Amino acid sequence: MSPAALEKPLTLALSKGRIFDETLPLLAAAGIQVSENPESSRKLILPTSDPGLQLIIVRASDVPTYVQYGAADFGIAGKDVLFEHAAGNAGGLYQPIDLNIARCRLCVAVREGFDYQAAVAQGSRLRVATKYVRAAREHFARKGVYVDLIKLYGSMELAPLVGLADAIVDLVSTGNTLKANHLVAVEDIVDISSRLIVNQASLKTRAKQLQPLIDAFGRASAAEDSLG
Repeated sequence: MSPAALEKPLTLALSKGRIFDETLPLLAAAGIQVSENPESSRKLILPTSDPGLQLIIVRASDVPTYVQYGAADFGIAGKDVLFEHAAGNAGGLYQPIDLNIARCRLCVAVREGFDYQAAVAQGSRLRVATKYVRAAREHFARKGVYVDLIKLYGSMELAPLVGLADAIVDLVSTGNTLKANHLVAVEDIVDISSRLIVNQASLKTRAKQLQPLIDAFGRASAAEDSLG
């Protein structure tokens, strides 16, 4: 490897919002500070206090792609995103640590007053809106429930209210958004947290730089989990 390549900073892929916010304490525990907030900055590449590390800010669903193809050496993504990504992308990602951040649940939700259990028991064919198509398909297949899946990318709660779908499969944290839109969670599918993912080629060629950060993330995550 050339000296220029050795000097190139490691790149960590993150998404805005909760994952970014809950990653900051893990970075701080590793002695790394981020001077800019992506919510207020237009920059998509953020330097850190460590010249050997930079952040890139991408959509949550794109984090595994950036890492798998080597545009980022490592990243942090939710279990939900990783599960959907794996459906069409084999290999290329190493998942050494469940960071136990950005915890939530993937749930089935319906509008208030809709008798979900009766619909399932009667063998009704349900229309389900979700962006988590693979997870939804496998969940309902295990239950033997026939569903028509409608892929949406946002405003999932609207679908049952306007008759687009009988139910949605979406992430739920506090449940406040469901409540505000007169929806109720009727079934939990899986608990979700965010994981550190690493490009396998980077792990081989840049192990001396990467491994200390992976270890630091592991220690910080374990400390946070014990406090929580």
